[in-house]
Amino acid sequence: MSSPRLLLIAAMLSLPGAAQAQHAEACADSPTLPAELAGWGSAHGTVEAAGDAKTLKAAALPTGHRIEAALKPTSEVRYLARPEKPGGSVSYGGMFGFRADTDGTYRVALGSAAWIDVLNEKAAVVSTAHGHGPACSGIRKMVDFPLKAGSYTLQIAANGESAVQVMVARLP
Repeated sequence: MSSPRLLLIAAMLSLPGAAQAQHAEACADSPTLPAELAGWGSAHGTVEAAGDAKTLKAAALPTGHRIEAALKPTSEVRYLARPEKPGGSVSYGGMFGFRADTDGTYRVALGSAAWIDVLNEKAAVVSTAHGHGPACSGIRKMVDFPLKAGSYTLQIAANGESAVQVMVARLP
């Protein structure tokens, strides 16, 4: 193989490392989070996902605090409503209950790009906004839902790993 070709291959292989180093430098400082996401700054424990309606009460999420969600293999989850993107045989998911104390817009923040649904009973609530979290925050995805005071189910589907950071917060 010619030396110019080897140099090109070596340069291409070093790009991911250079990009990671640049990202690490850019994220050296802690991000400034808006008030409604302040609870993302410190973990508030681990909650194991429910795999069916019977175990949902034990999988309660606090609002305003980030938790580590322990997910189940997709094949072990019996969702209340079929997710639009349920994931494949090697993905993870589960369900969590949470309470909206007052009427308003609630944001679900995730540390991954997993699919999420918020259900009122077994009906999906239509989201009103989607976005990414602040740079370097670890929030990969944010979805907003208009909710009335009451109990809801958060369904997470199609996650690539068995755990994900999640937070539900009321917007001002």
